[in-house]
Amino acid sequence: MNIFKKTIFSVLLSLLVMGNVNADKIRIGTEGAYPPWNSKNEAGKLIGFEVELANWLCIYMKRDCTIVEQDWDGMIPALQMRKFDAIMAGMSITDERKKVITFSQGYADEVASLAVMKGSNLEGMDTPAGINLTKPNADAKKALKTLTGALSGKTVCTQTGTIHQNFLESGDVGSVNVRTYKTQDEVNLDLTSGRCDVALAAAVAFTDYAEKSGKSVVLVGPTFSGGAFGNGVGVGIRQTSQMGEGSEQGKKDAKLLADFNKAIDTARKNGKISELAIKWFGFDASM
Repeated sequence: MNIFKKTIFSVLLSLLVMGNVNADKIRIGTEGAYPPWNSKNEAGKLIGFEVELANWLCIYMKRDCTIVEQDWDGMIPALQMRKFDAIMAGMSITDERKKVITFSQGYADEVASLAVMKGSNLEGMDTPAGINLTKPNADAKKALKTLTGALSGKTVCTQTGTIHQNFLESGDVGSVNVRTYKTQDEVNLDLTSGRCDVALAAAVAFTDYAEKSGKSVVLVGPTFSGGAFGNGVGVGIRQTSQMGEGSEQGKKDAKLLADFNKAIDTARKNGKISELAIKWFGFDASM
């Protein structure tokens, strides 16, 4: 084999090897601004429950993964444009989102809660500890009525494009003055500065912020789940129909969904999800 042929052969072999490696790579999108689900440390490194869980799921799948930072409001469009292959960003499984992407089975529960600054007149509301909005019972309906009166005339802050915004605009608690923000950090800052009377987000987002900042943020009213709040948090994957179910990319996305479901099963059965949830949330939020 002459030098020219050897060079061509080497290049082709390198491309083949690179193609095989890239075929096994998974890019996972996360926000990096929703602690303790996902955030960044002082060095700018992505950390959090989902960052660690993503790495473990990739180990179980025997795949090489890269975690990609993405603003929340562009998360689903970026997935559809193939900037990454999956979403792990505290994204709740809702019927509305299932119209445009597919979800794995849920890996953690995300109960929502209202939060105020200590001393607010909203403290001490007489409501059940938690309500499920999938099929509201008498207690849930009574709690919603109480909240409708309590939130009347108040400014409620929340992150844009979230289940929390959807709930506040659903009419379940009347006509609410909703102020939206790009990130949860901005919600927290405006709550503590007094620009918000009350805020709505995942309960752990407020407790994590209160613990780290030392601010007197307290949860009020019931915790929320079901209905507009979805059915747990899962991995978001492109729908196979977006690329054509019989297409090569459609097959890859279908296999990726199956691989994530299998890996989540493994992580649940060996206690890894529970372990990471307790580490980051302080309680077992595994499903």
